[in-house]
Amino acid sequence: MDEVKIISKLDQLERKILPLLIQHKELQVLVDETKLKEIEVMRSLQWLQNKKLVEIHTKKEAIIYLEKIGLTYKKEGLPEKQFLSTLSEEFKGLNVIKKKSRLHKQEINACLGLLKRNKAIEIQKGEYLEAKITEEGKKILEKETSQEVFLKLSFPINEEDISDKETYKELSKRGFFKREERKIISAELTELGKKISKEDLSQPVINRLTAEMLRKKTWKEQTFRAYDVEINVPKKYGGKKHFVNQAIEYAKQIWLDMGFQEMNGTMVNTSFWNFDALFTAQDHPVRELQDTFYLGGKFTKGNLPNQETVDKVKQMHEHGGDSQSKGWQYSWDEEEAKKNVLRTHTTVLTSKTLASIDPENLPAKFFALGKNFRNEALDWKHLFEFNQTEGIVVDENANFRHLLGYLKQFFARMGFPEARFRPAFFPYTEPSVEIDFFHEGKKEWVELGGAGMLRPEVVIPLLGKEVPVLAWGPGFDRTILEYYEIKDIRELYNNDIKQLREKKSWLK
Repeated sequence: MDEVKIISKLDQLERKILPLLIQHKELQVLVDETKLKEIEVMRSLQWLQNKKLVEIHTKKEAIIYLEKIGLTYKKEGLPEKQFLSTLSEEFKGLNVIKKKSRLHKQEINACLGLLKRNKAIEIQKGEYLEAKITEEGKKILEKETSQEVFLKLSFPINEEDISDKETYKELSKRGFFKREERKIISAELTELGKKISKEDLSQPVINRLTAEMLRKKTWKEQTFRAYDVEINVPKKYGGKKHFVNQAIEYAKQIWLDMGFQEMNGTMVNTSFWNFDALFTAQDHPVRELQDTFYLGGKFTKGNLPNQETVDKVKQMHEHGGDSQSKGWQYSWDEEEAKKNVLRTHTTVLTSKTLASIDPENLPAKFFALGKNFRNEALDWKHLFEFNQTEGIVVDENANFRHLLGYLKQFFARMGFPEARFRPAFFPYTEPSVEIDFFHEGKKEWVELGGAGMLRPEVVIPLLGKEVPVLAWGPGFDRTILEYYEIKDIRELYNNDIKQLREKKSWLK
């Protein structure tokens, strides 16, 4: 770029800063020299960098200061030296030592341990705990220790300049220092910058045409800074949906394209719909507090559905009802079924939907995608609040091959054509499969969730007859990790503004 053209684009601050960079590089020095505000100098440096006249460098450094305790011992001497100076070759009680040294009880106890380890004292028990100095202790008392040498340094000091790292580490453990990190910003002239900095930049320039200039016509006498159309400007981020919501909308559209109807429902449900209707025994471990969030207060219990549905579920649990099943062979508790929980799976919507379907309207296909809650231990692939996608196909002619076909099509469109299926067990499906995908970042197969054909013990009480029902409920949040190049599921909900701005849109 033509040098004259560049000079014409320099504003008054840039003209002031640029010549100073020949001798001064650090931001703080430039602030002191110009008497400008730090933000004004920093902004000028950024503008100069945009024009390729300077390069800005940032480095971090740690500055070490003496804490109050460090200042005290630097002035009065280390406590172990003070302790030793009160001793002789005869045993003295700690009460005497305390008076002579003016050390606190805590300091004396610390000195006892330290000096005993270094064989500088001997200790015996009398009326009071007593101590005497050893030959090794006399040597320590006579010579200057590495700790004393270290404390003679001129503080504050740059951590990088410390040569005796061991002593520094030892005294740090004793709380002698305060460590502060700071950023050092400096600017270095480029070759082009060096050339322009030698030019005469003293001529004042005007950045803005004012109404007064127009009125008085003084603008004719002014030199205006050239408008820079090439300068970098702040990036503008348009509004957009959260990237997880984008993926959810895309997944919902897949099910809609495949002819499914969406199921919706509340996040708070009775244990009846969340567990009992799905033939989960009332003593099953999954229903314990370790896995389930039960609600308290006035929300402790909810209402059960019509008595006919309740009786059918109860009979199925106790003895298998009208089916060939033997049930769970226990006495079903209606009060246990009334307990309100935060839904642990969207399968609660499946149980409610099956109970509401008119058998005359079969076949039917339904899906859901929503939040669930489990008392999980948090790690890279587990959250206690997570999304799950649910689906059922109620059809007299449905079979297990149809189930795998639906799942393969869904996961292929989600970006996992190689999703694998393996045999599994779930309380309310038989046969059952587990769905896995390979996480490239972690280099391991990750479980997405289960699928299978609902057991007659679930279908008969709710639908009124035995009909094949394909069902699935894989976790959704894990499914989108690969696309967004996320290795830790907790990052999905960080609400980091930089991440939200820069995360790519779901375009598959």
